[in-house]
Amino acid sequence: MIEELSEGNIRKILSVVKHPAIDRSLLDLGIIEKIAIEESRVIIILALPFSGIPKQIEDFLVQSAQEPIKNLGYEVEVKTTVMNQEALQKFLAMEKEAWGI
Repeated sequence: MIEELSEGNIRKILSVVKHPAIDRSLLDLGIIEKIAIEESRVIIILALPFSGIPKQIEDFLVQSAQEPIKNLGYEVEVKTTVMNQEALQKFLAMEKEAWGI
């Protein structure tokens, strides 16, 4: 386990979790929208770019966010939502930049 279960430490751990198709972290892309700590449980809110993304991709993103925290022995709950318009525009700009468009 990490020394202190804090949002900052969880952010450090999750900062290396990359999007499968874009060479950026889920944090940088705004997909990890919020991190909350309740006792020894970590709650992560994932904001997906749009509703209706394939279940396989959603499951991959959820597992990618859960795994590094679970590996440290903490309980993790991941909830999903859809990005607001401002977050979506930032995501799309980073996506284009990463793909060289």
